[in-house]
Amino acid sequence: MTRFRGGLVGCGFFAINHLHAWRDIEGAEIVALCDTDRERLEAVGRQFGVARLYGDVEAMLAAERLDFVDVATTVASHRALVERAAAAGLPVICQKPFAASLEDAGAMVDCCAHAGVPLMVHENFRWQTPIRAVRDAIESGAIGEPFWGRVSFRSAYDVFSAQPYLAQGERFIIEDLGIHSLDIARFLFGEAARLTARTRRVNPAIRGEDVATMLLDHGTGATSVVDCSYATHTKSDPFPETLVEVDGTQGSIRLAQGYRMTVTSRQGSVTSDVSPRLLPWAERPWFNIQESVHAIQKHWVDCLRSGAEPATSGRDNLKTLALVEAAYRSATDGSSVELDSAA
Repeated sequence: MTRFRGGLVGCGFFAINHLHAWRDIEGAEIVALCDTDRERLEAVGRQFGVARLYGDVEAMLAAERLDFVDVATTVASHRALVERAAAAGLPVICQKPFAASLEDAGAMVDCCAHAGVPLMVHENFRWQTPIRAVRDAIESGAIGEPFWGRVSFRSAYDVFSAQPYLAQGERFIIEDLGIHSLDIARFLFGEAARLTARTRRVNPAIRGEDVATMLLDHGTGATSVVDCSYATHTKSDPFPETLVEVDGTQGSIRLAQGYRMTVTSRQGSVTSDVSPRLLPWAERPWFNIQESVHAIQKHWVDCLRSGAEPATSGRDNLKTLALVEAAYRSATDGSSVELDSAA
């Protein structure tokens, strides 16, 4: 079996999950690490037994024989890194947010297409086990045709302590979290034809919005509500669970806190435990996200081997980014934004 050799750029907070998952996936190995913070680079190299360490991506690409590059840096550096990897003829898997702007994202997709290399966007919540269970239930036909849905992520979890940069940007929750929820809405209900959004900043210590509510009209005829909040205090905080409701012409699906999914059809109701696996290196409450990292990276390796386009390719992610931009536009001017649901 071909073993793909990867170089990972960025050794920060979330990259640790990448490295744990790469170590577990048959057919792939991270052979080199790159980070501008030498102390962090060396610490992560020791932790994962990677000896080839670089402070500069150009040096890594020149010295190593790689089969792909994993970009796990913050968004401002993504375009330059993706374009540099593509210029070297290397496939790229890139963390979200994919790009700082829709224009940058389009340029990244174009440069990889021109170079003839695949491009995949990492860490999409559609890869989480509970979300895929909802999709499977829809596709089974048990509830008929979906006509309404809700994708909800509401919490008061302090995400800023581990990722303080999140408090600094003019944009926050739609760009960082809503992008996942909007992608789930696409995954479950199809492309959106119209979007209306409202936002609010509740936490005075941050610069961006921490609450967003979005209404989507889908080309399939379904309507969905996508709501996100990091300002919602509840008795039992569901972080980091996404809760989902789907109404269909013949039944309904409810994905509730605790990873309990109830499918109600004309034959009655069935409740299932759709919890993610707690991988040996994972920890609660993050294990849902951590398991999805493994699923994402395994899919990437499968695509490298088969030549298939990744399900969450850069090209596909342009559609989710278009929803993010539409949400900010709608929230700013109070409009409903028309979209190309056939895109």
